[in-house]
Amino acid sequence: MDLSHTAMIAALASGAVVGFLLAVFGGGGSALATPALLYVVGIGDTHLAIGTSAAAVAVSAAANLAGHARSGRVKWPCASVFAVAGLLGALAGSSLAKQVDGQALLMLFAVAMAAIALSMMRRPKDAGDPLVHITWPLTLRLAPMGLATGFAAGFFGIGGGFLIVPGLMAATGMTLANAAASSLLSVSLFGAATSANYALSGQVVWPVAGLFILGGAGGGWLGMKAAGALAGHGLLARRLFAGLVLVVAAYVAWQGLSR
Repeated sequence: MDLSHTAMIAALASGAVVGFLLAVFGGGGSALATPALLYVVGIGDTHLAIGTSAAAVAVSAAANLAGHARSGRVKWPCASVFAVAGLLGALAGSSLAKQVDGQALLMLFAVAMAAIALSMMRRPKDAGDPLVHITWPLTLRLAPMGLATGFAAGFFGIGGGFLIVPGLMAATGMTLANAAASSLLSVSLFGAATSANYALSGQVVWPVAGLFILGGAGGGWLGMKAAGALAGHGLLARRLFAGLVLVVAAYVAWQGLSR
């Protein structure tokens, strides 16, 4: 794909917007990466957009994971069991997605976006055990949940944070803060597996991914600043963002139907 100056600027700007939304709202923000690449940057192929967005999301998640790890919020044993099981699911999901017609994949992606938006409408809970540690019973709950979540993340080319966070909380009883931090290990691994799978088929536009990541770094920094200002109106802001995701989901579905 030959990049015009307009496409390069669009990739930087789109990355900045997605990075900003990820920093402010967390899970769900990465779902906008593929539509941005399709309809703003101008990548015309659905599979190319998914492979490229997965690469960008993986790098962004890894960068954020490092920050949370320094703060001691990552529950590494629980996160590792979930992520390793999900890695197999992500490889299987992305392999299947490559075989699905682009138009059908767009429709399924729109459904996934709508599910993400509806999940973000719920009031988040911060109950849980901050001292949770891995046990065999927890391992037996984490592994199948990670496998299923990884499959969904790989198939749709999304980070999957909106599924990983509640999955970790349900399986282990950890707090929302620990689950959000721990989920980034899975998001980064799932994204890396998905993008690697697409890259084997030549379906990652690496220059666009690089520009998207660069823009995301700046947007993420601004988003961290804005998150503090929105702290008192977090639920309202989250629901407004969920409404935006629903609108984009409807647009993606319409584009899928009109092809």
